[in-house]
Amino acid sequence: MSTKVSDHVLQRLREWGVDHVFGYPGDGINGLLAAWGRAENRPRFIQSRHEEMSAFEAVGYAKFSGRIGVCAATSGPGAIHLLNGLYDAKLDHVPVLAIVGQTHRTAMGGSYQQEVDLHTLFKDVASDFVETVTVPEQLPNVLDRAIRTAYARRSPTAIIIPGDVQELEYAAPTHEFKMVPSSLDRSSWTAVPSEESLLRAAEILNSGDKVGILVGQGASGAREEVARIAELLGAGVAKALLGKDALSDELPYVTGSIGLLGTRASYELMRDCDTLLTIGSSFPYTQFLPDFGQARGVQIDIDPHMVGMRYPYEVNLVGDAKATLERLIPLLNGEERGREWYDTVCDNVRRWREIMERRAHLSADPINPEYVAHVLDPLLPADAVISSDSGSAANWYARHLTMRDGMRSSLSGTLATMGCGVPYAIGAKFAHPDRPAIALVGDGAMQMNGMAELITAAKYRDQWEDPRLVVAVWNNHDLNQVTWEMRAMEGAPSFLPSQELPDVQYAAFARSLGLTGIRVEKPEDVEAGWRAGLEADGPAVIEFLTDPAVPPIPPHATWDQMESTAASILKGDADRGSMIKQGFKAKLQEFLPGREKEKE
Repeated sequence: MSTKVSDHVLQRLREWGVDHVFGYPGDGINGLLAAWGRAENRPRFIQSRHEEMSAFEAVGYAKFSGRIGVCAATSGPGAIHLLNGLYDAKLDHVPVLAIVGQTHRTAMGGSYQQEVDLHTLFKDVASDFVETVTVPEQLPNVLDRAIRTAYARRSPTAIIIPGDVQELEYAAPTHEFKMVPSSLDRSSWTAVPSEESLLRAAEILNSGDKVGILVGQGASGAREEVARIAELLGAGVAKALLGKDALSDELPYVTGSIGLLGTRASYELMRDCDTLLTIGSSFPYTQFLPDFGQARGVQIDIDPHMVGMRYPYEVNLVGDAKATLERLIPLLNGEERGREWYDTVCDNVRRWREIMERRAHLSADPINPEYVAHVLDPLLPADAVISSDSGSAANWYARHLTMRDGMRSSLSGTLATMGCGVPYAIGAKFAHPDRPAIALVGDGAMQMNGMAELITAAKYRDQWEDPRLVVAVWNNHDLNQVTWEMRAMEGAPSFLPSQELPDVQYAAFARSLGLTGIRVEKPEDVEAGWRAGLEADGPAVIEFLTDPAVPPIPPHATWDQMESTAASILKGDADRGSMIKQGFKAKLQEFLPGREKEKE
């Protein structure tokens, strides 16, 4: 039997070690779908409910596996639907390959049905590599380069295959003029900075008395080295949200997340340090970094295009985080340091954790949203894979969940798109079918697409070794993060026509699909709700009725700023009384004496 182009695409994917392709069918990829049938569904075609979800699942798979995520869609509308997920991959530097169909070559340029200029469509999101296959001999090189480029640049790439090309008999490139052969091997490599730049970096770090370290996802492969350098320098370590699982929060000097969703301890670390070491992070919010001129800076990043643009660093070390730190650590003089700064950092961490515990236990109507995350924290399985959606739930994820060695977590860090939480978790389940996945989602994101993707979870539940996929929904009938941004940034009360959400029975919907559905309406039932979801024998939805008036207070908020926000909201916010009460109760926890003083 002859091999068609579509058959060779799947064969080549298998040779690259691709086990799953997340997609949605359409006639623009009918040739590929037929090839999947002939290949006995290898690699496995994972059917989502929407192409955007396919792309998100590919991103989640890539984030949690370290391998390329692959998604597939038809021409025209299918290709367009992929864009949001692919931009998520682009902005978070994740290797993803999109395979999309196109109208037949004979119809291209003729304003044919579902014909879209796909090169123009993808030229930004897949700027590192996008190509159309027009003849069979072109295929291996195009597909191989797309995969190599996605890995090397940590970015999305795209290949476009017209429908009639998919049906052609495959012919390999020959040893002729204007033929491009190809090969499969992708040998590993490690980038390291020069010895001279390492010496300059060591001089800066050795001269600092108050060192602050900021890590991102690029530091995740260097846990031991980051811990070692922090201990040598007596430094505190703050984490960008994409690096939340890069280092255990159980270490006493780890201050937690940084930024608007971050901790007071991380804010204080950046505010007071005299030296900044950034490892594998492109955290963009300069206002949360040390004041210019306050700290000397060193950056480590594997991408030379991403260094030196977030802070006026004196030395930019371009290299793999682990390999660079291994070379830098022997150059440091850790034994000459005092403990005062280190002790201050650790004290700030302990103080912040006490504050967060007090905030979580404040009364609310009906449930304090912080309490929901706070209760989950000690119940997290040691091997949990956690995704957070964008919105106010991300605040509680960032501040209340203690990442421990062995856990994985992520969210849409740079695009901050809504709707990624559930498909990320599904992608994680295919990356790690033997581990429990937990998605933390607001009701806005759940209504946007999370509910539909529960159908995907129900479809594949029996194919996971550990069938647990817990979706926690903060149900507050409000697009809460934007509501608070309007209040704090615009000085405007909540605009109900845009912010108020319809009341949806998420747990009941889950039960209609044959999944576990749990509705929690009272604080005293929160722990039991979590335990029931985590002990379920398959996917579960836990719906928590939470209070939208509890504010996600930024770590740097002052009493004056709180008063200013409250004054602006008194103009006519529908929830103004509850909001002001909850906001001042939460802020007050920072000024109460610590537990140790209370015992004296």
